[in-house]
Amino acid sequence: MPSRLLPPAGPARALAVAQLVNALGDGAFLVTSALYFSRVVGLPPTRIGLGLTLAWAVGALAGVPLGQLADRRGPRTVAVLLAAATGVSVGAFLFVRGFLPFVLAACCYATAQTGLAAARQALLAALVARRDRTRLLAHLQSTLNAGLAVGAAIGGVALHYGTRTAYLSVFAMDAAAFLLCALVLLRLPEVAPTPASPGRGPRFTVLRDRPYALVTFLNTLLLLRMPLISLAVPLWTVTRTDAPGWLVSALLVLNTGAVMLFQVRTASAVRDLPSAVRTVARGGALMLASCAVFALSALDAPVWTAVAVLLVAGALQVAGEMMQSAGAWQIGFDLAPAEQQGQYQGFFGMGVPLARMLGPLLLTALIVDWGTPGWLLLGALFLGAGLALGPAVRWAERVDSAMVKVG
Repeated sequence: MPSRLLPPAGPARALAVAQLVNALGDGAFLVTSALYFSRVVGLPPTRIGLGLTLAWAVGALAGVPLGQLADRRGPRTVAVLLAAATGVSVGAFLFVRGFLPFVLAACCYATAQTGLAAARQALLAALVARRDRTRLLAHLQSTLNAGLAVGAAIGGVALHYGTRTAYLSVFAMDAAAFLLCALVLLRLPEVAPTPASPGRGPRFTVLRDRPYALVTFLNTLLLLRMPLISLAVPLWTVTRTDAPGWLVSALLVLNTGAVMLFQVRTASAVRDLPSAVRTVARGGALMLASCAVFALSALDAPVWTAVAVLLVAGALQVAGEMMQSAGAWQIGFDLAPAEQQGQYQGFFGMGVPLARMLGPLLLTALIVDWGTPGWLLLGALFLGAGLALGPAVRWAERVDSAMVKVG
């Protein structure tokens, strides 16, 4: 098991340890934060949802400039500062007593998180050989899921007690975890910043890179799988099927455990852009199959049949998710200029906050309200986006080749 979670010693393992540390805190934070703001702070659920939507919108906009900052000031320095800033932002939640302070703290949190992701990707690109990046990201994803699972268990203890002190202890632990993450990142080798060169075009080159923008858009559509498993599937299970409520937890455990055990093995099939494109397309086909099977779970059948159908759908979903993730990592790195990985990873990473911001509203309307036709439409969307990535990547390669010839 450790070999599946942690890569070999060196910068790669330090990146994995940093990921594990902040995932432990985040796992506890994610399962307790909504109830804390509702029960302890007293914010209505609609206000919590509005505040988080605004926060992730701000975070999405901050990704590119903070990624550019990582390029210009050095990714290790910026990653350390943003990890510390995330910890401070979580600590600020301890003092939130109203809606406006909540929004401000949430915006700081989302901005620091998004920028940290971009800076860490740029740091990884600088410290790890190109051929090893996708495999390392698979290790990081496995580590992330392991940390989130343990952190969620810790958060469950806080929920059991349900006291203000228990909630605040979780927030303090998450803040401390990000500060510890900053210390781990500080021990990595320094990476020289990329100096700005006068007369080399616009400051944010990625904003004019239309092929990369299309690739990012298609990847954002694929990232709708995140709110699918965390929100839409649980709501579908308890409102539209006869399966018992405990199956929601079982499906999440299935997803988390499968990624921990098989993400590295799945990523081993991705070696270059052509293999990445094929893997994403296969993942899209599995996601279509998963959506079709999820739709079948609403048919009038014995409870055990609904349970079996949902478990099969969940297995197909996580297999498709792992394929899409592995291929997207390779594509996002390989199409970005080496000296501008920060801003390009910041732009590519915008898909995560956008999926978190728009996905819940879209998926609840599409699946929970519309039912079977919505599932089939979503599956077709996953398949179409996965297949469209192939032509988009080839377009980006042609544009890159033309620019090299002109240069």
